[in-house]
Amino acid sequence: MGESGRGVAVGAERGAATGAGAGKAGGAAAERAVVGARVLRLRTERGLTQKALAEPGYTAAYISTLEAGKVGASEEALRYLAGRLGVSYEELATGKPAHLATELRLRLADTRQLLADGEPAEAAARYAALAAEAARLALPAEEAAARLGLGDCALESGELARAIAEFERAEELLADQPLPQRVPALRGRAVALLLAGDLRYSCYLLETAIDRLNAGGLHDPHALVLLYSAVIAPYMDLGAQDRAARAAELALALAPQVADPALVARLHRGVARTLLAEGRAAEADASLARAQELYQQLQIRTELAHCHWTRGYLRAQEGDLAQAERELRTARSILADRRAALYTVQIDVELADVLRRSGRPAEAEALLTALVDSLSPERGAVHAGGAHRLLGLIAEERGEAGAAEGHYRAALALLEGAGAAADLADLCRLLGDLLRRTGQVEAALDVYRAGLAHRSAPGTTTLGPAPAGPPL
Repeated sequence: MGESGRGVAVGAERGAATGAGAGKAGGAAAERAVVGARVLRLRTERGLTQKALAEPGYTAAYISTLEAGKVGASEEALRYLAGRLGVSYEELATGKPAHLATELRLRLADTRQLLADGEPAEAAARYAALAAEAARLALPAEEAAARLGLGDCALESGELARAIAEFERAEELLADQPLPQRVPALRGRAVALLLAGDLRYSCYLLETAIDRLNAGGLHDPHALVLLYSAVIAPYMDLGAQDRAARAAELALALAPQVADPALVARLHRGVARTLLAEGRAAEADASLARAQELYQQLQIRTELAHCHWTRGYLRAQEGDLAQAERELRTARSILADRRAALYTVQIDVELADVLRRSGRPAEAEALLTALVDSLSPERGAVHAGGAHRLLGLIAEERGEAGAAEGHYRAALALLEGAGAAADLADLCRLLGDLLRRTGQVEAALDVYRAGLAHRSAPGTTTLGPAPAGPPL
């Protein structure tokens, strides 16, 4: 067929598509016109007559009315015509060759590996290009996967508002899909909210999704483990240790049904935190070792850094400050190389605590002073509160009561805004003791009472009953 004939056929399909986009009121008629123009283009490209295309299943008259957009084609008819035209049913029905989605998914997988290797900036650029391409091709699932990747890149770089927006967009693209398919986007948004200091809303999102999955009979192991492993951190920060332990227990019970080793590794990292809170340090260390082994096999260095981070925290709780410092510096080195700004700052807070306890308050203060301005209520509220708490302790040890009180009150404001009950009671004790020693007895009593209120309901949150559990 000559180029002029092909141009006429392509122009007809483009014109029909334009009409469909411009006049939504046309509805079914516009869709018939688009499909008809596509059949016409493919038939003329192959040099087939209407009769040759139609027989033996249909008539030439049917093809004529179909190409004119006067009748719609059933799925059975489209599959028949696709076979005659040598294209897939999807390409004939949608205009998109089936291999495009497959190629996009392969490129998404390559970009995920790039992010795992610690290149968030380059990965973000590739994800943005893939999202734009998927949108142009009207492939919502692939666009949602690219948006998920963009959200993860934003988490790595500490751009929490952008991360939340990307995860929300992914949820919108998957709005008509079953809940298990929307869980990764929902989980990403909850993690971003947690890092931004909105502990209760983060917990609410995760608990609601868990409850809907279990109460609705949608017991997808992968989705549930993703949610249970994510909800452990906000539970712990809210002081709901019983719920955190239960979430860890349920996730471990479901883990044998999950084929994703990276998810299982993340689960073991979260479980270690609940075990440590229960005083089971050896079991926590074993869980971390399992996570670290999996991350090393998968060559996911960013997650491996988180294992060193948690192990540093574990060693600090055991009093092995030299090993704690080594683990935290290893984690920091890995994340700093990968420009994970927010996580690096959070590690610095825990490293400063180790330095202070090691008898090096000047080093700790210098580290905290350099980073405190990069934390805020919207960006790492719990760690910002921790930084002010440490600066208050250092000031108090130097005899600077006024500076110490200022830091303690700044920490209280941050932690109260985040709802971090697990740390508030201890902070109230520190501030109350300082006020009492400086003669402010009534103010100290008020602070002590506030601290008691934070301990009044251990192991609970303000979110109501715990979500339904899976039928194990």
